[in-house]
Amino acid sequence: MTDLSARRVVDLSVPVAEHLPASWPTHVPFQHQTYTWFGRTHEGPGAAESRLGSYATRWMAIDEHTGTHLDAPSHFIPPPGSGLDFAGEWGDVDVDGVPLTQLIGPAAVIDVPELEAEPGISPLLEPEHVLAWEVEHGALQLGEIVLLRSGWDRHYLPGAAGDAYIRDAVVHSSAPAWPSPSVATVELLLDRGVRCLGTDGASMGPAQGGQAVHVAALGRGAVFVECLAQLAELPHRGATFVFLPLKVLGATGAPGRAVAFLPSA
Repeated sequence: MTDLSARRVVDLSVPVAEHLPASWPTHVPFQHQTYTWFGRTHEGPGAAESRLGSYATRWMAIDEHTGTHLDAPSHFIPPPGSGLDFAGEWGDVDVDGVPLTQLIGPAAVIDVPELEAEPGISPLLEPEHVLAWEVEHGALQLGEIVLLRSGWDRHYLPGAAGDAYIRDAVVHSSAPAWPSPSVATVELLLDRGVRCLGTDGASMGPAQGGQAVHVAALGRGAVFVECLAQLAELPHRGATFVFLPLKVLGATGAPGRAVAFLPSA
């Protein structure tokens, strides 16, 4: 049995806060507000009065796809019998139905090369990039979790500086977006036996339209972990990836904590 206590742990999750680009800019914004703060205070915008005891707690309004999060198949696949486009058996699989074994496994970290794109467009990672990686690092194996490392998390910054993460591309079309795998690349990875695919980009799908990429993978029972961070700390092979989402019944996605256990020295 592997002794994980002897291995260095890398936190691959982005922090979540109102001043960070934690949520999709056209969806419900993340909110975290004071409900009660110990005793009684009347100062500042977070003023609150507790009649329930001397303790502090806050409430959250949060989209399922906030921060580092999981995309379950039901995010893009309607349930069977619904009569909707792309409906199928995987449309019945929500977050609580994704086995944890699918979210834990050996990591294969693929570097995304510098790719040029127009404003509002995601450059695409094509199959030849994956094939070139396999020539150098060996063929992808059944059960490996593929992590796409582009360094896009460098844009996950507070305030206006964080607009480069999603908003500039999606809302203003004023800058290129995060790199994304093409449909052909996703299909290649699934054919290799990959059932969990992660990215340090804002989404696995491109800014110019993410449906096709999501349908290609989620429609075959694969899942995505999006908005990862610090993938630069991982070797191409040898780390163990773990993602544990909140167990929200009926959720199409859920935030969680992603970590990697690095190989022992």
